Amino acid sequence: METNRRQYSEEFKKEAVEYSLASEKSVKEVARDLGIPHHNLDRWRAQYRKRGELAFPGHGKERLTPQEAENRRLKKELADTQIERDILKKALAIFTKKR
Repeated sequence: METNRRQYSEEFKKEAVEYSLASEKSVKEVARDLGIPHHNLDRWRAQYRKRGELAFPGHGKERLTPQEAENRRLKKELADTQIERDILKKALAIFTKKR
């Protein structure tokens, strides 16, 4: 069975969330006005509260603040360096082994 999932643009999601936050209407009423399921709007509001302007990057990608990006880069660099160190330790043990 093939399901057709409707995709919404980042701009639409932000405008929908901002409208729902500024409106006196309930989330269900705003969702009905916009023609979207209310659970989508609930999820978008939670994401917007958590990430602010970094919410809704699209296609499973994650937007990062500059500090988060630097932190991620440094963690990867540390992991790579530790792997190289472990390889060199093993090589040193092999080459210094007495026969």
